[in-house]
Amino acid sequence: MKEKLELTVSIVLYNEDLEELSQTIQSFLSVPLTKKLYLIDNTSEKLFQGVFNDIEIEYIAIGENIGFGAGHNVVIEKIKNISNFHLILNPDVYFEKTVIPNLIQELKNDESLAMIAPKVLFPNGEHQYSCRRYPQFLELIARRFPIFKPILKPKVFKGQYQDKDLTNPFYADYLAGCFHLYKTDDYVKLKGFDERYFLYMEDVDICKKIDESGKRKLYFPKEEIKHVLKQGSSRDMKLFFRHTISAIKYFYKWGL
Repeated sequence: MKEKLELTVSIVLYNEDLEELSQTIQSFLSVPLTKKLYLIDNTSEKLFQGVFNDIEIEYIAIGENIGFGAGHNVVIEKIKNISNFHLILNPDVYFEKTVIPNLIQELKNDESLAMIAPKVLFPNGEHQYSCRRYPQFLELIARRFPIFKPILKPKVFKGQYQDKDLTNPFYADYLAGCFHLYKTDDYVKLKGFDERYFLYMEDVDICKKIDESGKRKLYFPKEEIKHVLKQGSSRDMKLFFRHTISAIKYFYKWGL
């Protein structure tokens, strides 16, 4: 029987900056593990076909934009028997080669864990609040409509764990989906992301699913990554609408 790869990774592609994506892929290629990267191309034009050629990279053309979660779910059948760990990765993230091996060791050390995520920084080194308590409706309102922020600031403060020491690892409610490192078996059992979310909130939803499975998620700030974080829904009305629809679906499914 063929020995399993230590790591598989999936990146869903749509409207990507090629320079940022190249940096992300170089980060992956530098990791000193047996591994494979799946590039899932959601563009109708197959824009990324033939752009990255490496024995550790497999290109998958979808031919249409099926969304973030559904894109990542394409590889579930592929990875379930070939890897020990699976990384959900954004195309605008980069990191040192030791980050993933160190996070894998933490997953191996804690049987209760299904997923782990590191500290996330902006490229300028500024902290991103990537670990959060499960959102409340008013908190999402405050984050999307700046006029309400002064009134609802305490909810945002608490929702981002700003009342907690974020320099030490802890079991967080949810972790932003730019970098989710799973035990592959757990990710497969979760059946990946809920495809009812086209974009946004699917990362919160899968963390709820982990809770229901009896497993946990660990925020591990001893390792860190850089994430560009475009925050498209704050500037683009179409993306804002998608975010709003996803929030409605989330609260309908899980309650306020």
